[in-house]
Amino acid sequence: MDNQPTLSKQPSATTVFSSLSHHIRLYFLLLGAVARSQGIYRVSFALDTVAAALITASEFAAFALVLPRFGSLSGWSLGEVALLYGLAELSFVLMDLLFGGFDAPNLSQHIRTGSFSTFMLRPAPLPLQVFGSDFALRRVARVILALGIVWYGVSQVDVAWTAGNVALLGGSVLGMIAFFGGLFVIGGTLTFWTVDSVEAMNVLTYGGRTLISYPMDIYGQFLRKTFTYLIPAAFLSYFPLLHILGRPLPDGLPAWGAYLSPVLGPLLLALAFGFWKIGVGRYQGTGS
Repeated sequence: MDNQPTLSKQPSATTVFSSLSHHIRLYFLLLGAVARSQGIYRVSFALDTVAAALITASEFAAFALVLPRFGSLSGWSLGEVALLYGLAELSFVLMDLLFGGFDAPNLSQHIRTGSFSTFMLRPAPLPLQVFGSDFALRRVARVILALGIVWYGVSQVDVAWTAGNVALLGGSVLGMIAFFGGLFVIGGTLTFWTVDSVEAMNVLTYGGRTLISYPMDIYGQFLRKTFTYLIPAAFLSYFPLLHILGRPLPDGLPAWGAYLSPVLGPLLLALAFGFWKIGVGRYQGTGS
């Protein structure tokens, strides 16, 4: 009798769903523990929340008070700049809430103190534990403020908010979250080798967030080209908003370039987690 080939048993849909549900439940349990620890010192938490909110409020107020004196910013009205700024702020703060555990200072502290070894010993996915290790509730105030700025911008621009335009903005937000989350993962992974790269990564993360908060055409040609073709930050929110406002993309780029944000962001995030696996493989512990 001929031997029949042995087929590897694939997990059923029920098993996959059960595993996913378990991991989601575990993630929220981790977030609950972090949130409860932050609520112990209520006065300190309240002050931190107010201070975090003032960051967004002061930045937006600075140009909201000055811009009307000049009429526009390189042809962009206050409402249009507010929408661009609000989208960048909302996306970055949501990313910071989700990916805060991968931020280089946070991850390097776990590596130096040896607590990262504890993560590796627990019967839970390592990235899930890092995701749940830092959830700064004080940033929720910035999320609310950013939503308010986006709403103000939406109400001030002369745009027909069709389902396609709303979906384009939503895809832009998701793309930015994934893109900057990927930069956080890369920066955190580099701390497996050295912490000297932290400042260089901050130029790309926090500097990139500031850069895309304003129209790209206010910058010099070198900076515009760099953050369009080398680091594709312009595709994240600037190009989508140009398309929604009915303006052509620069350099003769095709209109479909405005739809690349939800593609480029997840692509960078996937590459970042590939790099993360390499970094984890090099981790040797503290030796203590």
